[in-house]
Amino acid sequence: MPTKTSKKVVGMIIRSRKTIAFCTVMTNSGVGEPSVYHALIVIFLEFFAWGLLTMPIIQTLNDTFPDHTLLMNGLIMGIKGLLSFLSAPLIGALSDVWGRKFFLLITVFFTCAPIPLMTINTWWFFAMISISGVFAVTFSVVFAYVADVTEEHERSLAYGLVSATFAASMVFSPALGAYLMEAYSENFVVALSTAIALLDVFFILVAIPESLPEKVRPSSWGAPISWEQADPFSALRKVGKDNTILMLCVTVFLSYLPEAGQYSCIFVYLKLVMGFSVFMVAVFIAVVGVLSVCAQLILGFLMRTLGGKNTIIVGLLFEMLQLMWYGFGSQTWMMWAAGILASVSSITYPAISAFVSMHSDADKQGLVQGMVTGMRGLCNGLGPAMFGVIFYLFHVDLNEDRHSRKDPGENVTAALQDNMPQEPDWNVVRQLIPGPPFVFGALLVICALLVAAFIPDGVTVGSNLRTSTRRQSGLSMEIHYEMERSKKHDGMSPLSPLVENMALL
Repeated sequence: MPTKTSKKVVGMIIRSRKTIAFCTVMTNSGVGEPSVYHALIVIFLEFFAWGLLTMPIIQTLNDTFPDHTLLMNGLIMGIKGLLSFLSAPLIGALSDVWGRKFFLLITVFFTCAPIPLMTINTWWFFAMISISGVFAVTFSVVFAYVADVTEEHERSLAYGLVSATFAASMVFSPALGAYLMEAYSENFVVALSTAIALLDVFFILVAIPESLPEKVRPSSWGAPISWEQADPFSALRKVGKDNTILMLCVTVFLSYLPEAGQYSCIFVYLKLVMGFSVFMVAVFIAVVGVLSVCAQLILGFLMRTLGGKNTIIVGLLFEMLQLMWYGFGSQTWMMWAAGILASVSSITYPAISAFVSMHSDADKQGLVQGMVTGMRGLCNGLGPAMFGVIFYLFHVDLNEDRHSRKDPGENVTAALQDNMPQEPDWNVVRQLIPGPPFVFGALLVICALLVAAFIPDGVTVGSNLRTSTRRQSGLSMEIHYEMERSKKHDGMSPLSPLVENMALL
């Protein structure tokens, strides 16, 4: 008689065989040979679907959490970013075993799964957005897919095409979503977004061919994955072993922490606090996004003219100024001016990546870029939460029903008074600092400037580090992208932090 244990073992074997059979069918399906264009369609459809919901999400967020809108926005996006940071290495390592197509399907499906819940149950909608961070690594899998189907000399252009496609989908989709919401209804926009997400899933199932050749996979589907491959902190643990890397990572942390927080809430802030209309927020996204792309196109010129270190400092100066303007500004034109400064400040992180590329030995590139990229990923989780908590502590949270002003450009002090304690100290704070988290972020960037000023310009980065022969798959997708993007400084990929973080909304 079979025992319970043997039955469980048999059941596990059957389930594993079914999984292998499913993945084998997935691998053998598809239209044509794998190409960059398959990846472009996947990226465009996913982020176009989410871009349509930018304005409806702001409205739904305010309706669901009327007293703590900005706090909940920060916590939701913070949890999503942190889960994405923790899961990316494991998903990357598994994609090396099971193939890219399977994980394209998984990441797109679960990232878009919350969309139809927006009209069913808003609490579940926002909860699912947070949980979906576990699978919100489509970009990493797409970068790996592109690396599989291109030669090394073609990858810079291919990654640029992926980034430009993403930017294009996110620049005009919020405006389209805002128009459709005004012309029809919020439910219509959600239905359209859901249909586009389902089309993306169907496209992956039917048309995407597997890009990872069988011969480069582990010999067994059950090949073990080491903890080092799945550990998101593995690269960060080596930060303190080289002084130059330590200063670079501290600079990234101090500058990208407020940047991640800012881009997770700026559109909510503009609408609910500064009184921007839905249409004006959509126009703001488009204009600043296009300007950010233009700013990165001149990054190569700045790197050659000013040098890597000075370009980083210029980017930090503009970031500090735009955060100060967001924090102290109380007029509509001030927000537009801050947006223009923000587009220029988007050169900071690419400049740091290029600096690392220029000053690292070839065998240290992946390790050093992994530390910098890992620090940035950590900020994607901590930054939004930090901004949300500071908004809450300073009572900057408005119910839109109380926030009705004929002229959105007038001083926001009167609008804030309804939701703030009537204490003299708070009145002074409200008058001087309408946006406290932005001012706090500016102080962090000033600290980043002080650290960046002491980065040695002629020293080889990572000279004190030992490289490992083990391939860390989860990090390698984005690290390799950063390396390829920074090889030719006159041809930087037009992926700006602004456009990249708009996906969080």
